[in-house]
Amino acid sequence: MPAVDRVAPPVDAPALGTVYRPTAPLDVRLTLSSLRHGGGDPTWASTPDGSLWRATSNADGPATLHLRVRSDGVHVTAWGPGADRALIGVPALLGAGDDPTGFRADLHPLVRDAHRRLPGLRIPRSGNVMEQLVPAVLEQRVVGLDAKASWRRLVLRHGTLAPGPAPAGLRVAPTASVWRDLPVWEWRAAGVEEARSGTVRRAATVARGLQAGADLPLDEARRRMLTVRGIGPWTVAEVASRALGDADAVSVGDFHLAHLVGWALTGRRTDDAGMLELLEPWRGHRQRVIRLIELTQASRAPRFGPRAPRARRLV
Repeated sequence: MPAVDRVAPPVDAPALGTVYRPTAPLDVRLTLSSLRHGGGDPTWASTPDGSLWRATSNADGPATLHLRVRSDGVHVTAWGPGADRALIGVPALLGAGDDPTGFRADLHPLVRDAHRRLPGLRIPRSGNVMEQLVPAVLEQRVVGLDAKASWRRLVLRHGTLAPGPAPAGLRVAPTASVWRDLPVWEWRAAGVEEARSGTVRRAATVARGLQAGADLPLDEARRRMLTVRGIGPWTVAEVASRALGDADAVSVGDFHLAHLVGWALTGRRTDDAGMLELLEPWRGHRQRVIRLIELTQASRAPRFGPRAPRARRLV
């Protein structure tokens, strides 16, 4: 599937850099894993030296981030028009605003053990609402593998080349205006039906207001997203936990999450109401508990209930 190579910034553009020194244990790869939509996500790359590359955008334009963990901190280099703003956002991206005060891992042995195994897990805050909202909408009601494949195709065809000396194939996700104007046949070729593509287009039309919500209290940011037809509590929770750093977000309505949480904490399957009851003792940190369970138990849990329907190519 050929990509559409839009104009690429020059690779000799000046680089900016900083060193982020966390005050608490930090596992960069684990913390950022929730922002990556599949191993083939074109907005991410890893290199043999262990470093991570991320293509993103902000109000100033596209940016490429190169993150390398060293003994004295996380060395970050950035290129592109949005480089300066991207560097300013690095601490939040790596969970600096994630306050674990009040988190009681000792309330359950499985959570306690998972927390001990993954002390560097933080809740990230990317700050870019549309960047996380689009893949969340693509994941509505379909198998995750299909949603990731749709995201990959759409970004490769309609994103832009990452600024600077980025790894081959690294791309910045389309802007809101591109998502808004994307023709119907491109959505169909990516296996995205009208319900989901329409939701993305409606969100893109009010993207400025949704993005402004990122600087407002979480309740207002959630309210703004819920005004878009096609966006419900599940999608809002997915975006809030990734773009807004919400350590308490719970994705109610997920096909498998309630069963996973129930199995991990009680050894029995449960529904959304049962999941919320089980997570209530950790209110304020429910997303943290969910991430610990997902990272340590998802591969061990038995499969429950019907699988989400497979997406199909419409052309």
